[in-house]
Amino acid sequence: MENDSLIYAVEGSVALVTLDRPEKRNALDDALVSGLKEALRDADSRDEVRAILLTGAGADFCSGADLSALKKISEGGVAENLEDARSLMELYSLIRRVRVPVVAAVRGRALAGGCGLATACDIVLAAASARFGYPEVKIGFVPAMVMAILRRNVSEKRAFELITRGAEISAAEAERAGLVNQVFEDAEFESKVEAYVAGFERVSRSAVVLTKRLLYQMDGMTFDAALQTGADVNTVARMTEDCRAGVARFLSKTK
Repeated sequence: MENDSLIYAVEGSVALVTLDRPEKRNALDDALVSGLKEALRDADSRDEVRAILLTGAGADFCSGADLSALKKISEGGVAENLEDARSLMELYSLIRRVRVPVVAAVRGRALAGGCGLATACDIVLAAASARFGYPEVKIGFVPAMVMAILRRNVSEKRAFELITRGAEISAAEAERAGLVNQVFEDAEFESKVEAYVAGFERVSRSAVVLTKRLLYQMDGMTFDAALQTGADVNTVARMTEDCRAGVARFLSKTK
């Protein structure tokens, strides 16, 4: 794939997706959003890929929508704005539909749409100096679509505070809130992220794929429906080659 807004490469079992607009703090525009979706779809089609790592070139992860996108929002009509919003909605939805874990590695600032992009990922790893925030309310905008994901990641009251005050928070605060999985010191961030993502090579790919799908599928289900769906997936998992081989290895060690 060719896209001047991002760098995409598959290295071994990891698909690397890098937002590549450092001079714009990796701000989102139509081309970058389109490129992200194309990269995610390609990575999802590759059976050798066990994880997708999303990073930003330069000092920041992503600063949100760029000036041209904001101008488009302010000058566009209902139909144009709806089409633009649906394009971003499709990206968030795609991240959840991709079979393998999508990991955001955040250095610098992840603000507005950039914070939304990180929040939409399955796992968020942050450098200690990273900053997160939803400042949309400061310009009369609403972080509307990502709200559906944010309130599933953090408590309702914490989500309310984050999206109505528009303040930036540190990586440590984001971790305490449940927005970030792990925080690593700046000096060792890259090596720690690499080691973390490599960990998916040591677990069953088919089990991770089934687990991701089931986790999000259960969202909104009743308790009984979730149990029944879990039983169905449990049965499927037992029949996979990975499970049969794993059980055989375990039994051979107990003899």
